[in-house]
Amino acid sequence: MLFVDYSSAFNTIIPSLLTTKLEDLGLHTSLCDWISNFLTDRPQSVQVGNCVSSTLTLSTGAPQGCVLSPLLYSLYTYDCTATSSSTIIVKFADDTVVMGLISDNNEKTYLEKIKHLENWCQENNLLLNVSKTKELIVDCSKKQERHYQPVGISGTTVERVDSFRYFGVHISQDLSWSHHTNSLAKKACQRLYHLRDLRDFRLPSKVLQNFYTCTIESILTGNIIVWFGNSTKQDRQALQRVVRLAERITHTELPDLQNIYYKRCQTKARMIVKDPTHPSQQ
Repeated sequence: MLFVDYSSAFNTIIPSLLTTKLEDLGLHTSLCDWISNFLTDRPQSVQVGNCVSSTLTLSTGAPQGCVLSPLLYSLYTYDCTATSSSTIIVKFADDTVVMGLISDNNEKTYLEKIKHLENWCQENNLLLNVSKTKELIVDCSKKQERHYQPVGISGTTVERVDSFRYFGVHISQDLSWSHHTNSLAKKACQRLYHLRDLRDFRLPSKVLQNFYTCTIESILTGNIIVWFGNSTKQDRQALQRVVRLAERITHTELPDLQNIYYKRCQTKARMIVKDPTHPSQQ
């Protein structure tokens, strides 16, 4: 898996190129012209205190913080796709992952896809940040250790890592979740300090419970349906100890992580069943 990082992705969109892609997607010409007008000749200045910089007119990129920017970027990169059955490209706004299945030690297709991505970025004015781009190899084979070719982008070798944090989840090369759960437990324990402070101020248990739900439970259960089912008994116990500590602080019974996992899996399953466009329904 190649976790790609772009340098200021939203700021590099070329309106004319975006307009052409939107027209290819079938959007009405007037709408394409409106978007192009929205992105070009935008005055921008910076204010710090009472000091205001001179105005600079921008005709590239999408405004930071604009609700349209992630959507426009997704449309801008819609044609960046995999060309073989053994590679896929997973995209969420400007987060991109190239995943390749390597069989019989044949890395040709995977490396060709990365080269194709590099060329596509050059043609679409996107700059790859090689220093922040990381490669993670998942190899669960018990046979002799294999040696994989290093990935190079723009003449620079991409760093190969043992784990990578992707959307808040630490993915390890052996697909174990110990690193992820340890990180969650450590972060959640730090928040217990604030929970104790609130208790010492003699706040009602209801307030303490709400604080726990928002700032501690949200950490322990983030993306829980992805990793909890395959985590070890020891990892689950480490997380549950945090819950028990919070129960002693708040003097209330708090939801068990196992029950939260079951409920969220059931909710997700119902959503999939009701969604005719979901891949499992095809």
